[in-house]
Amino acid sequence: MNSSIKHWPEQERPRERLIQQGASSLSDAELLAIFLRSGSRQHSAVELSRILLQHFGGLNPIFDARLQDLNQFHGIGASKYAQLMAVKELGRRYSAQYLKQEKIELSNSKALLDFLKFELLGETQEVFAVLCLDVHLRKISFKKMFYGSLNSCEISINQLLRHAINQHASSIVIAHNHPFGMPLPSNADIQLTQRILTACDLLEIRLTDHCIISPEGSCSFAEHGLIQPQ
Repeated sequence: MNSSIKHWPEQERPRERLIQQGASSLSDAELLAIFLRSGSRQHSAVELSRILLQHFGGLNPIFDARLQDLNQFHGIGASKYAQLMAVKELGRRYSAQYLKQEKIELSNSKALLDFLKFELLGETQEVFAVLCLDVHLRKISFKKMFYGSLNSCEISINQLLRHAINQHASSIVIAHNHPFGMPLPSNADIQLTQRILTACDLLEIRLTDHCIISPEGSCSFAEHGLIQPQ
C-alpha cells in the first residue's frame, strides 16, 4: 500500500510546495492531486493523478470527460466530478471576466485564445461563435451561434451581423473549432472570413480576429496576417 501524501517530507508535498514556490513550480499531476485531496486505498492523490493523465492523455481530456468515464477509477466519484466541473467553469469565468475588464491586445492574443479554448475545446462537433466587443475592445457578450458536423458548419452572415448590431458591438471576433483536426485555416475559412470582413466594413463594425481552436493548438488570423484591421 502506498503511503499518504501527509506522511511525505513537507518539502515534497504539493500543497506546501505550491505555497512556498508558487503554482507554476508544480507538475500537472501535482496540481491535480491538490484538487483531488485524497487518492484511493491503492494510490496516493499524486499517483492517482498520474494514472488519470496517462489514461486520458492530458488535462483537457480529463476536464472534458463524463462522470461514467471518471468513476471507473477508485477515488473518483460524483462529488469529485462535480468539483472538477466547478474548477473548469471557474477557469472559464475567470477568462471571461478578464476580457470584460482588459482591452484585447492584437499583438498578443493569449488572453483571447485562452478564453476561446475554455468555451470551444470540449465541443465534439464544429461550432461557430462570435465574441462582441465594445469600442475599447472589451467583452460585451459571447455566443455559440451555429452548430455543424465533425468537420463543417454552415453559417448565416446576416444572422451573425444582426446579433452584433443587437449587442451594440463596435468590434467582433469570430471563432470556430476543429474538434479532431489541426487548427489550420482552409481556403473556405479564408474566403468566409473575407466575406464577413466585407460585410462588417459596410456596417462600420470592425472584424478584429478569426480564431480556430483545436486539441492540437490554436490559430489567430490577425496574428498570421490573414486579417488586416482598419
